[in-house]
Amino acid sequence: MGGFFTRERFGRPQALAGLLLLALFAQCLWLVNRKLQHPRTDSGEGFRIREGWRQWKGGQIAGTAHPERQAAAGEEAAPFDFARNGGYDPNHSPMWYLIASAPLLPWPQAQQETLPYRGWLAQAPYLVFALLLGASLWYVARRLYGNAGGYIALTLYCFSPGILRASAGWLAQPEVGAAWGAFGAIFTAIAVAHTLYAPREVVLWNWRRIVLLGLSLSLAVGSQFSLVILAPAALAFMLYVAPTRRAAALAIWAAGCGLALVFLYASYFFHAEAFWQGMRHAHFFETTWRAFAMPGAYRELVPQLVANSPALVLGVPAALAAYIAWPRARYFGNTAPLLVALLFLLLGLLAPHYPGLGFRLMAVPFLFVFVAGVSADLLETTYRSLVQACVWGLLTAYALWNLMELARVGRG
Repeated sequence: MGGFFTRERFGRPQALAGLLLLALFAQCLWLVNRKLQHPRTDSGEGFRIREGWRQWKGGQIAGTAHPERQAAAGEEAAPFDFARNGGYDPNHSPMWYLIASAPLLPWPQAQQETLPYRGWLAQAPYLVFALLLGASLWYVARRLYGNAGGYIALTLYCFSPGILRASAGWLAQPEVGAAWGAFGAIFTAIAVAHTLYAPREVVLWNWRRIVLLGLSLSLAVGSQFSLVILAPAALAFMLYVAPTRRAAALAIWAAGCGLALVFLYASYFFHAEAFWQGMRHAHFFETTWRAFAMPGAYRELVPQLVANSPALVLGVPAALAAYIAWPRARYFGNTAPLLVALLFLLLGLLAPHYPGLGFRLMAVPFLFVFVAGVSADLLETTYRSLVQACVWGLLTAYALWNLMELARVGRG
């Protein structure tokens, strides 16, 4: 155990990252507390819990056609239009509902509505996902760009209004689990591809990363069917990173996708007919190509991105300008997150409503990594003092603005 607890793993950078994640957790707790005092900000939480709880207790599969939903008088309406889709949720697998209801399993259904801390328990999985996504972002950014890049990316993340809303369920669907799955799928695929040059039996040696890839893909797709786009995107990165080991990369990718399919099937409790019908009614690519010609779609995209993180108003244009003008910044570590973010923004443009809103949130962590990478590169130039003043000034103002906005929410 002495070799595990080393300064490399648990030193000053990790302590500072832990403090930032603690700040994120405290903000989420504040927002959840405010949500419990304003029940109208529920965003379908009660419905998700009931659907998942019934499945856990041996009832019908969540999100599929069954009479219990229609017969339940007085229950909160479904947040999605099941009636037009044969009674099936077009966007989510049962995994989405099972996660929401898992913390409430010890209580009988009759006590769920009167349980004082139901809201805290129901929000617990998404708070954990938020912390895990933050830790993953810190790990990736630090490995790619050093401590400075890690601090910048994590600070942008921990004070992001969009991340806070998704984590606390404040007037937003709980997409943070899907965001963590998407982030993990892309960077796990890239990490696996980099290990293919090691002189070992690659498929067997990478079994841990294969399992992680499968879990990430299943969490992402299970939380939002349209994130199936991650599978070909991950394969493209793997083939690019390991051009001389493409057969091994394809085998690992196929194994990860196979595991993801098994995990997704497991969320249907291995009911083949329910799984088949769920896949048949799933909306994997619900896009509107006419959105390209709709000025309103572009007008909505930018404000929503700004609402997710105001710091991106300055951070993204500045990082893009440096990326385009400076050849040193145009390397794979910066290009990969930028390409994924652009893909999600494009899909968000083509789907103006749900799941487009989810795509726009998925883009945010990748934009944080991109901005952090270019900023870390600029910090290594002769203009370090100027860049450092601009970056830390922006981050300080960003954090203070977010805390003031939270205080306003606290005043009702």
